[in-house]
Amino acid sequence: MLTSPPYNIGKAYERHTKKSTAQYVADQTEIIKLCADVLDDRGSLCWQVGNYVVDGYIEPLDILLYQAFIDAGFVLRNRVVWHFEHGLNRKRSLSGRYETILWFTRDNPYYTFNLDPIRVEQKYPAKKAYRGPRKGEYLSNPEGKNPGDVWIFPNVKQNHPEKTADHPCQFPFELVERIVLALTDPGDLVVDPFMGVGTTALGAAFFGRRFAGAEIYRKYVKRAELGLAALKRGELRVRRMNTPIYEPRGKLTIPPWK
Repeated sequence: MLTSPPYNIGKAYERHTKKSTAQYVADQTEIIKLCADVLDDRGSLCWQVGNYVVDGYIEPLDILLYQAFIDAGFVLRNRVVWHFEHGLNRKRSLSGRYETILWFTRDNPYYTFNLDPIRVEQKYPAKKAYRGPRKGEYLSNPEGKNPGDVWIFPNVKQNHPEKTADHPCQFPFELVERIVLALTDPGDLVVDPFMGVGTTALGAAFFGRRFAGAEIYRKYVKRAELGLAALKRGELRVRRMNTPIYEPRGKLTIPPWK
């Protein structure tokens, strides 16, 4: 299960209604319980959230919801920080440039985890041991290293290839790609209870997984269907994992010394 629920900030897909924090947590807790009822013993639950911002202060949603997952019988395997460079600029505090992904499983050592498909390039691939029984041998895995729990993916803004006109808060295909490859096997079922425009569905289908989801906005479902049709035609435009991040090359003007 992989999802990004509403953040209780009054977006259209929340029917423009902000709830009290207590009511929001209560509603999310009910959904978390339903997820726990159907999740496979070897399965995972990934909950991607940011902060609820009100009157200039923030309430971190992952912290508010953590106990609900524990009460539902889950254990936390990782708290992943997803970092991006662009977003709203704040004037009275530091601008927010990250969200989190809580990865839970059941209290079961046999959960699915595939490291090899998500390895990233080694920082020092030519490093060798200089002493000990492995002296002279390469220390790094030639297939790449563990990506760690800080992920740097661009968020879906105006020039992103996945940007649609329908949804203001899409999460990127890269994020889904890494999670689907790491936590599922081909043929597994991937479920998103807050489907939106179907990024999770596209990631599941792209890598040979089955998919089920729920969404209250018909136009978002239609957009997901269009994406799946484009995937079937081989015309889906997405930004794949490990694509280099664009670095602008603007002119730098250095003032003369006085």
